[in-house]
Amino acid sequence: MGRYLRGRLVTAIPVFFGITLIVFLLLHLAPGSIVDLAGEGSARAAGQAARVEAYLGLDRSLPAQYAAWLLDLLRGDLGTSYASGKPVSALIAQRVVPSLLLTGTGVLLAVGIALPLGVLAAWKPRSGWDKAASALSLVSFGVPGFFLCLAGIFLFSVVLGWLPSHGMYASGSFSGLGDLMRHLVLPAGVVCVSGLGGLIKQTRSACLEALGEDYITTARAKGLNDRAVMVRHAFRGALIPVLTTVLTHIPHIIGGSVVVERVFGWPGMGSLLFSGILSRDYPVVMGVTVVIALAVLLTNLLLDVIYGLVDPRVRYAAGCSHG
Repeated sequence: MGRYLRGRLVTAIPVFFGITLIVFLLLHLAPGSIVDLAGEGSARAAGQAARVEAYLGLDRSLPAQYAAWLLDLLRGDLGTSYASGKPVSALIAQRVVPSLLLTGTGVLLAVGIALPLGVLAAWKPRSGWDKAASALSLVSFGVPGFFLCLAGIFLFSVVLGWLPSHGMYASGSFSGLGDLMRHLVLPAGVVCVSGLGGLIKQTRSACLEALGEDYITTARAKGLNDRAVMVRHAFRGALIPVLTTVLTHIPHIIGGSVVVERVFGWPGMGSLLFSGILSRDYPVVMGVTVVIALAVLLTNLLLDVIYGLVDPRVRYAAGCSHG
């Protein structure tokens, strides 16, 4: 298993650099730069634009710019934001915790609702639980995230006046846990609803598939009741695909939700990425890309470890392939 994971880690390294290269090229090949977007002020006065580009290193060829960025990355330097002049690592550090709080809360709520509901829907097909699971999945898959944001703001902020519609705190800084929770409810609720569909569908499908296995028939033949069969055997057999679905949300948790954070003015990684793209702030976009790419690759390695712990056949296959 250890050799298998080391092999996966070696494979992940070129994938990581490939991701950064693709994002870098897409950013620089898009029309406009931060100098062009600066307007008709001093940055666009005669000769000033060229000096600004030279100062930022934008006058060099793309390979030279990428090589310079890559060397800084290997030294642990994510660069400096063009827009704010602050280190990108500091900007990311400020935004990671709000993203973890918002998206992590939403995903945990979705998992807490979807897993038992998916199990109940598989246990009792065509029941009220199954219909409720289908209805929630339809809303999750069919309603765009931005519409859920606007509908939530209209209902709970405008009409009922129960919840704030913008920001993380009422005063712009921490003023109590209650204030934070009130600002968190709406955006976390949208993240929860948006993630319910895939989790419910995967849990229900995996449990239904497990119920058709021979070991389930054997368990029932031994006299186990339906609840014990479902909880002890079927759900455990369905654990790998369910865990896969749950853990694939980790990069989303770290990277934040661009739409939700933008609409609700939540100061997370998603809104940082969005503002960086709009202003052509290349170091910020690349820094966020590095964080999200690492989260994706590490999540895949974590999934390999969990597969080996949950299903011994994975360890056996890994040993055979590298033996």
